[in-house]
Amino acid sequence: MRKNILYLAHRIPYPPNKGDKIRTFHEVKHLAEMHDLYLAFLVDDPADIKHVDALREFCVDLAWERIEPRWKKIQVAPQMLLGKPLSLPYFYSPRLQRAIDAWATTRKFDAVVCFSGPMAEYVFRSDALAGQGAKRIMDFCDVDSDKWGQYAVDAKFPMNIVYGLEQKRLLAYEARVNQTFDHSVFTTDQEVRLFRDLVPAARNLHVVGNGVDFDYFAPGAGRGEALPRPRATQRVAPTTDDSAGDLVFTGAMDYHANVDAVVWFCREILPRIREAGIDADFCIVGGKPTPEVQALGQIAGVQVTGFVDDIRPWYARAAVSVIPLRLARGVQNKVLEAMAMGRPVVTTRKVAEGVGAKDGDHLLVADGHKAFAGAVIDLYQDPAARRQLGEAARRFVVENFDWRRNMEKLEKFL
Repeated sequence: MRKNILYLAHRIPYPPNKGDKIRTFHEVKHLAEMHDLYLAFLVDDPADIKHVDALREFCVDLAWERIEPRWKKIQVAPQMLLGKPLSLPYFYSPRLQRAIDAWATTRKFDAVVCFSGPMAEYVFRSDALAGQGAKRIMDFCDVDSDKWGQYAVDAKFPMNIVYGLEQKRLLAYEARVNQTFDHSVFTTDQEVRLFRDLVPAARNLHVVGNGVDFDYFAPGAGRGEALPRPRATQRVAPTTDDSAGDLVFTGAMDYHANVDAVVWFCREILPRIREAGIDADFCIVGGKPTPEVQALGQIAGVQVTGFVDDIRPWYARAAVSVIPLRLARGVQNKVLEAMAMGRPVVTTRKVAEGVGAKDGDHLLVADGHKAFAGAVIDLYQDPAARRQLGEAARRFVVENFDWRRNMEKLEKFL
């Protein structure tokens, strides 16, 4: 039976080219097939405005508002004195609220699905929705408050204070959402356990895993594409799985955890790899590189690409996909994509736990710069091990990360 579904996302769910947008797109796509979908979201990147119309085919109606991140950060700063998490006013738009309320005054919604905790604010502030009795489902994805706690540990004064306050206040808000919504969804069992540890009274916690497009991210996809090289003497692209290639990291390069990862890799890990006689380039592939990331491009053998239209040729070029994330939450899509393409992965324990992969069987786990460098060196120098690990990685992802099967779990809550 088709239902009227209101879906609220903190960022535009298209194009599905990074983390949260990949998950929200597949949720939107699934819900649109089964129900009448009303979609509301924010756009924080002007380059994404051109993609708004592509979402119209998935919904009965949509509403969106543009927010400017720099201005928003200035605008919400005084809110810290009010004792509220800054994430709420950052993702709140009065105009988007009015559009949502207008829908709710002319039609009855059977369910409201929110992606990311701060989007619950639109539900809490809507008198029109309050009177409908619609089922409320929150996809937290990860325990976002804990991320701020991780940032606080590494940050310097005064940002460590700001991040610490955000962690405490956002956790209290997440607890409120959990108590007032019918279902709370996370991407992994680890996130559920973490939330229950932080909120002992938590109720109705569920796991709906991520997925990956196995046909799009397939072994050999993108191979042979011409890519710019950082050095004229650099060897040609690999043509077989046994060939030497690059070390590749992918991700949004304005995201703090990704920035920390590549800086750490370049400063502490890459020099040890060079000492072992490995001349592979380190390719940092992803949009919006911060000045700190751009500066890494001045290091010999390090290439910072910026945004690319197709990530697959870079995976195909990788001898090893390196994912040295020290600040990790939940399932990393970059891991699933690399594994789906049959690329051997070296990553940290937090990341491996997020996808449930086993060290030595599906990928290699290494914490600390010496261990990480050693794992990359051993794998790079052993073509047979790379091939075997890549094949096992592909099988693991296909068996465990099917979007349709996981979205059917979300459907049950409706």
